[in-house]
Amino acid sequence: MKNLTFKQLRYFEALARHGHFRRAAEACGISQPALSMQIKELEEEVGIELFERGARQVRLTRFGEEFTPRIRDILRSVDELGDLARASRDTLVGRLRIGVIPTVAPYLLPAFLGNLSRLYKGIDIHVRETQTPRLIQELEDGRLDTAIVALPVSEPALTEITLFTESFVLVRPGEDAGKPVPGPEALREMRLLLLEEGHCFRDQALSFCNVDMGAAPSRDFLDASSLSTLVQMVDAGIGITLIPEMAVAVETRSASVSVARFREPQPSRTIGMVWRKTNPLARQLVQISEVVRRSTAEQHDLQDALPLRADPLE
Repeated sequence: MKNLTFKQLRYFEALARHGHFRRAAEACGISQPALSMQIKELEEEVGIELFERGARQVRLTRFGEEFTPRIRDILRSVDELGDLARASRDTLVGRLRIGVIPTVAPYLLPAFLGNLSRLYKGIDIHVRETQTPRLIQELEDGRLDTAIVALPVSEPALTEITLFTESFVLVRPGEDAGKPVPGPEALREMRLLLLEEGHCFRDQALSFCNVDMGAAPSRDFLDASSLSTLVQMVDAGIGITLIPEMAVAVETRSASVSVARFREPQPSRTIGMVWRKTNPLARQLVQISEVVRRSTAEQHDLQDALPLRADPLE
């Protein structure tokens, strides 16, 4: 297999990931026929089929499944060679691929990306917003340089660094503003609006309420795909919800809802940055984490101006 090219390996990885020629071609920025030709040449060079072609999608063959992790290891090593050269420079330049969970991205990114671009003039920032399991997988595959997620992730291959801790607040219909703030036991008896499964914030909210979803009747809980939807559902009188403090300014500005703090100890989460321990850009990523902290402080300054009640518990 002397004639394999890195281009073919990247096209193979994209097709293995997307399971569809058109989507893989779009991700690689080439035409579908060009991708098909490169994959065919790769299979001819390897001497065995790597994919089963179907009418709507393609699947890895058994050999293709064994081939995939090795190809990803090769591609990650090649990428890290480039990162090693970048790490030797005084300032960070070139592509930086950042993953962010959806319950952080809309509230932190505007300030963070602006600050980062001002400090690093030659940086080319690519942002990926998705749930934690996908971000961790893409980090391990070398498709992301770093990710901002809720800690801990407890992956031995990843470095974790704490950025900040923030409280959760209660969002209720506007007419409930004068009522006492319910405690965890009372919340379990209410119609609690949650993010859909897969969001770590959903699990954190349920943990505060001490709810076992395996034992709880599903009709008591309504799922949404975003914090915006949750707040609008509260505005419509459908129920109540919890949101992270950083989301209050954005999500409640156009909703007739009341926002209140819980009594201590308040429910909270810790947000941090993670990256591969083998990433040569580790020193630069530590510096970027400081930019995130400063950006978060700016958000907190805005948040402090909001009137959040701290009513007694029911």
